[in-house]
Amino acid sequence: MSSTCLEFKDLTLGYQRHAAVHHLSGVVARGSLTAVVGANGSGKSTLMKGVAGILKPISGSIDAAYRRLAYLPQQSDIDRSFPARVIDLVSLGFWQERGLLGRITRSDKTRLLACLAAVGLSGFETRSLDSLSGGQMQRALFARTMLQDADLILLDEPFNAVDERTIRDLLALIRQWADEGRTLLCVLHDHALVKSHFPQTLLMARKPVAWGMTADVMTPDHLSKARTFQEAWDENAGWCEEPGPTLLPQPADDLLQGRDVARRAAHV
Repeated sequence: MSSTCLEFKDLTLGYQRHAAVHHLSGVVARGSLTAVVGANGSGKSTLMKGVAGILKPISGSIDAAYRRLAYLPQQSDIDRSFPARVIDLVSLGFWQERGLLGRITRSDKTRLLACLAAVGLSGFETRSLDSLSGGQMQRALFARTMLQDADLILLDEPFNAVDERTIRDLLALIRQWADEGRTLLCVLHDHALVKSHFPQTLLMARKPVAWGMTADVMTPDHLSKARTFQEAWDENAGWCEEPGPTLLPQPADDLLQGRDVARRAAHV
């Protein structure tokens, strides 16, 4: 099996011919745990939608090698006014196995209840979505992600509007997924959390600024460069055709070694 889960080849993504991600090249190693960071509007969520297949590239490509993908969008993208219960939301995790209209079996129900218990939502099955707090809603979304049993997991700002206890609990789930060899890409804003828990980081400012081991990426120089790129951006600019800088990915073995080092540090 290849050690590469995703490969971006001069990838440009955007909306109505206006690019939000410019000329991204690099490799996401199978089993790696990567934070995607940058200012608001830097292209982080756009990249996640591109990987999930929601957005098609303007140019370039994404070569993917995974069995199953799970995508957890921002809470703001979810309509909580829809009259649905927690069990309805979480059971959507079965759609790749059963289809949207497939019947849920007794063993499926057992799995679903186990996932709710794992995120601390036992007894919440019939609660309406609009009655949940931000932390409870995020726990329900993580339960749905667990149910999908994906080898590639995309998490877009999973800790927004979430209390500290929930962050700790969800980080434990993320570490568990990484320990199981799943590949994770997580959009995050908290730099301290990134440095403590995520071995690899991709720093975006619509263009890629740096990508590699977190300690090498999250430097004052790179962060200053990202701010400069973002502040100078012309919102009315069209999509650019000149190739951007190519970020040579680290060997997959180095990325996985970095993940192991960070995991050991997290348990100290």
